[in-house]
Amino acid sequence: MGRFLGTACCLFAALFAAAAQAQDQARAKLPKLVLAGPYAAVSYPLIHLVESGALKDVAEVVEFRPWKDPDHLRALALDKSAPADFVAMPTNVAANLYNRGVRLQLLNVSTWGVLWLVSRENKLKTLADFKGKEILMPFRADMPDIVFHALAERQGLDPKRDFRLRYVGTPLDAMQLLITRRGDHALLAEPAVSVALRRTKSFPVSVVAPELFRSADLQQEWGRVMQRQARIPQAGIVALGRALGDAALIEKFQQAYAASLAWCEQQPDECGKLVAGRVEMLTPEGVADSVRADNAAFVTAQDARAELEFFFGVLHAREPNLVGGKLPDAGFYLK
Repeated sequence: MGRFLGTACCLFAALFAAAAQAQDQARAKLPKLVLAGPYAAVSYPLIHLVESGALKDVAEVVEFRPWKDPDHLRALALDKSAPADFVAMPTNVAANLYNRGVRLQLLNVSTWGVLWLVSRENKLKTLADFKGKEILMPFRADMPDIVFHALAERQGLDPKRDFRLRYVGTPLDAMQLLITRRGDHALLAEPAVSVALRRTKSFPVSVVAPELFRSADLQQEWGRVMQRQARIPQAGIVALGRALGDAALIEKFQQAYAASLAWCEQQPDECGKLVAGRVEMLTPEGVADSVRADNAAFVTAQDARAELEFFFGVLHAREPNLVGGKLPDAGFYLK
């Protein structure tokens, strides 16, 4: 009888402890966790995090909030009334905001260059081949415009004199102009490249002849002109606001984001369906193609620091304001 009572007491104590732990975990949950980003490759894992429930033990509600252009992004980062916790953004914008006093830290870089020149001509393979031609260019004075200028200037080309740059709002705007034949060449980021090729039946090959061609690969141009690896530390994730002081939350997010990025890379068709379900202008096939063509890799901010500082140095030498007037200090990079 005593043994029975002892066993029962131990069992009761274990159940009580488990219930107490569950209550503590429930009390520790955030009411809402906000993830934000553009409808581009850097945000695919964020969308998967929301749809898969990977962070359900962290917050009662996990929300993805899209930003449409650089101005919208800056407003989102500065909005104290409805702050985001983790935001996908171009790395130079993160450096700029940090150097201007916004409390943030770069956690990782996952997008290592998704920039291509797309053309109706199939013989244009380098930046110099587009000399004298009109190029549709999204995001004036931001990515990808700044990369184009840096690469052109490094090889002795004057972007204002040697090219006719026609600025438009976003890569998707440029894509629509190409598809409707109101432009012949455009600098696009994935997934706009792959979606444009799919919608014009140019990928993998048209029955008659492709209407558009994936021309100059700016990542290859970067490697050739800069004499470095053919990849650009283009975009990653920053922590803002309350997330900055929560090491456990950041670690959980980093692990979940890396896992979701791996899922996207291993399951491009499923990723395409997931992302296209949120964006009318995208197609599952186009997004899947963009995943297969991207240069995605999860690299912590500390491990990416050397490449980031080179990239920021190139931008700073051309226009200091692109990175907020100086290279960010050690506090910018999550340790």
